[in-house]
Amino acid sequence: MPAPIFVLTFVTALGCALAAGVFYAFSAFVMAGLDLRPPATAVAAMQGINRTAPRPPLMLVLFGTAPLCLAVAVIALVERDGADSWLALVGAAVYLVGAIAVTMACNVPLNERLARVDPAGPAAAEEWRRFDRPWRAWNHVRTVSSLAATAAMIAALAS
Repeated sequence: MPAPIFVLTFVTALGCALAAGVFYAFSAFVMAGLDLRPPATAVAAMQGINRTAPRPPLMLVLFGTAPLCLAVAVIALVERDGADSWLALVGAAVYLVGAIAVTMACNVPLNERLARVDPAGPAAAEEWRRFDRPWRAWNHVRTVSSLAATAAMIAALAS
């Protein structure tokens, strides 16, 4: 693998790994911690998280990795010269579908719905129950997808 492609794939793997770590933190303990609080507190806390999430520290990792994956995929399709190309292509596709598409199609709409909830209102508890389970399930998909993409990129570098 030529050095520039190696560096691109390496940096892309790092981006996938960082995204996996963020998603894992939510799957492993953030959401469980919110569930220990009364629903009004959980709703308000998640609304705060969702207001602060779309800033450069997360957006650069999550959505900055997407164009890197596109570049890796294009190179893999053009090169098609062995297992490393196919592994890189699979890693890129898994990240783009499992992390980016799932975020936009599943987690963001749930976040937007929760943003309209009054944490002190009578519907907060019911809305939290409607939000929590599907949001967590989709977050697990994002976690596993980002980790699988990382593994595929690393395997591409090692082949």
